[in-house]
Amino acid sequence: MTRKMRGDALLFFSLLVLSDAMPSGKIGVNYGRLGNNLPSAGQSIESLRAMKAGSVKLYDANPEILRLLAGTDIRVSIMVPNYEIINIATNQTSANKWVEDNVLAYHPETMIRTILVGNEVLSYCSDEGKRMWNHLVPAMRRIKISLRAQDIRNIKVGTPLAMDVLQTTFPPSTGTFRPDISTAVMVPLLKFLNSTKSFFFIDVYPYFPWSADPININLDFALFQSNIKYTDPGSGLVYTNLLDQMLDSVVFAMTRLGFHSIRLSIAETGWPSAGDTGDTGASIYNAATYNRNLVTKMTGRPPIGTPARPGLFIPAFIFSLYDENQKTGPGTERHWGLLHANGTSIYQIDLTGKRASSEYEPLPATHNDMPYGGKSWCVAAPDVNLTELEGALTFACSQGNGICEALTPGKECYEPLSVIWHASFAFSSYWAKFRSQGASCYFNGLAVQTTSDPSRGLCQFPSVTI
Repeated sequence: MTRKMRGDALLFFSLLVLSDAMPSGKIGVNYGRLGNNLPSAGQSIESLRAMKAGSVKLYDANPEILRLLAGTDIRVSIMVPNYEIINIATNQTSANKWVEDNVLAYHPETMIRTILVGNEVLSYCSDEGKRMWNHLVPAMRRIKISLRAQDIRNIKVGTPLAMDVLQTTFPPSTGTFRPDISTAVMVPLLKFLNSTKSFFFIDVYPYFPWSADPININLDFALFQSNIKYTDPGSGLVYTNLLDQMLDSVVFAMTRLGFHSIRLSIAETGWPSAGDTGDTGASIYNAATYNRNLVTKMTGRPPIGTPARPGLFIPAFIFSLYDENQKTGPGTERHWGLLHANGTSIYQIDLTGKRASSEYEPLPATHNDMPYGGKSWCVAAPDVNLTELEGALTFACSQGNGICEALTPGKECYEPLSVIWHASFAFSSYWAKFRSQGASCYFNGLAVQTTSDPSRGLCQFPSVTI
């Protein structure tokens, strides 16, 4: 073989490896499993294939799921759990063992293309969380070393971060990382991503900034269907949607630290299809509109990119495959799915981007695009386990602060003497007392919000104004 032939062969091999490591150009889906009523792994993989998902992102490296994905054309992202980061960062043998157990056992039959180390690690600000910060990049390096030792070149290593890694996001040209992580964590992370040609994985949800300020942020601007054009006064770039603004704030933050070419990948995005009374804009109409328009944007040919990165393809994963009923927090947390827990579609969506909007069936009208502005109560959900409800009642009353004082014998709310009545009062009282500190009306699925006052006679239930 001549020198030129060897050079041509090397170039061809390099391009082949690079193209195999790159995303497929199709939309991916996050497959979370925080539910006690979800379809089997086998049914879930079939749903992903029927939906023509180009890739799937797991929050672990579940053996059953990885075996079922073997032989499919679905590209797979697996995750090192947060609790394993420190051990892997300090022990190459542990990193080697993790790769052996979770990659070599399935690769290449299962198309593992990304290993994500941790999940939103830099959002944990406790002392233990900050310990993880310092071990994040070392753990990523050790995983990469393990892959190279096995001559695996088509798997990227990254870590998904939330938008709270940024100190400023608006206007996009002012994007800056938080000072507590900028030098100590972000610079080493960006050096690693740059040197390994990996992606900056970001969880980006326009729903959150919009729902926090629906008066001043136009809903259509968040849903990709506005005629509004915003010109960034610092860069002169013109924006037509909120997602691009959020993504470019990350681009400018990286540029500010001297990294101009690290590519973005959207690890999570989406819109909730339902929620609690005060969860503004959480509706099937808005969720379908956002995700359909997202698919159109991200699958466009040629790639659209963002104003700061025009023409660049951005891999994206929609969150999530299912509504997950065991997620805690506001009601929206349990309603990000494309599918109900029984596997049926919440709304129609074509992940290939080929279906015209006119071809979809009409969507139900939305009635909560502005803040509710009224009173709400937290009561026992219907048809719940009474033993579990009694446990939640005990928990709420154990928090003190007079939460259950009105339920003591002889007091105004003691009767009727039922677990459902007492739990409903306790839940409302607890929520009213602690909502300002982050408490939600959930109680492990045993409580629901209502706008109908459950008070009776002299027993007045505490309420919250939403």
